[in-house]
Amino acid sequence: MISAMTRRATVGFYFRPQTPLIGDLVRLWRMSDESTVDRLWGFDHLLSIGRGKGKDPTLPVYEGLTLLTAMATLTRRVRVGLMVVGNLYRSPSLVAKAAVTVDHLSNGRLDMGFGAAWKEDEFRALGMPFPDLRERSDRFEEACAVLKMLWTADRASFEGRHYTLRDAIAEPKPVQKPHPPLWIGGSGPKRTLRTAARFADAWNSPKMSFDENIALGRVLDGHCAAIGRDPRSILRSVEVPSDPDAAQRAAEAYLAAGVTDFVLRLDDDDLLGDAERKIRDLVPRLQAL
Repeated sequence: MISAMTRRATVGFYFRPQTPLIGDLVRLWRMSDESTVDRLWGFDHLLSIGRGKGKDPTLPVYEGLTLLTAMATLTRRVRVGLMVVGNLYRSPSLVAKAAVTVDHLSNGRLDMGFGAAWKEDEFRALGMPFPDLRERSDRFEEACAVLKMLWTADRASFEGRHYTLRDAIAEPKPVQKPHPPLWIGGSGPKRTLRTAARFADAWNSPKMSFDENIALGRVLDGHCAAIGRDPRSILRSVEVPSDPDAAQRAAEAYLAAGVTDFVLRLDDDDLLGDAERKIRDLVPRLQAL
C-alpha cells in the first residue's frame, strides 16, 4: 500500500452523537480543540445505529450536518468532519452548499467525508428511497463529480443519469483551495475504491483487520494505476484499537505500509472520560511515530 506523504502520523477522534447531552458534546469538542488531536469525526445518521451489545435502535441521535456546523463554530484549531456524509440523505448540490458554509464557519478546517450510504433499515423506516447497490454506487460516483464542480467552477454543467447541473452558480467558493479535502469512506473493491481513485484526497477504511486494509489499499493502488493517478496523492486512514499498547503496535505496522492517519473510536458510555484518557495516554504516542 502506498499513501500520501505526511510529516507525522495524525490522529482523529470518532464519536457517535447519540444519547450524549449537547453539553457533553461541546465539552468533547473544546477538550479536543485544546489538545493535539488533529481531527474530530461525527457520523451522519437519522436513526441510532445502536450501542454496545444490545444495539438499541431507539437511542436519540442528532442530525449530522447541523452538528457539524456547531463543531465548526465552537472550535478554533481541530479539523472537523463527518465519517461520512451519506449521499442518499440529501442532494449533492445541497451537500456542496452545506460543506462550503462549514468551511467558511471553520476558517478552512473542514474535512469532507462522503460515502454512498448503507443503512437500509433507516431508509425503510423513514420512507426514503434506498436503491440497489449498483444504483447507489452510480449515484455516489456522480455526486462526487457534482461536489467538485460546484466547489471549483464559476458555472457548473453536468449531465448524469441521476444528477444534472445546468449552468449552476455556487457562491461563495470554499476557503480551502481548490476545495475541502474529499474523504471517501468505504471498502467496496469494485466501485467505492474505483470512485476513490478518481475523486478522493483521502480514503478511510471501515475495516478493523490489518490484512484486509492492506489488501484493499493495494486494490486502490490498482485503480489509481488504471487512470494514471499517483496513489501517493491519496492519504490513507484506518481505525486502530483503543488500548495504548495495541494501538501503537498497529500504528507502527500501518506506518510501515504507508498508512499515516489513525482514527480512535470514543466509548459511547464514557465519552468525556475516554477522550481524556486517550488525550493523555494515547494520542501523543501515535503522533510521535
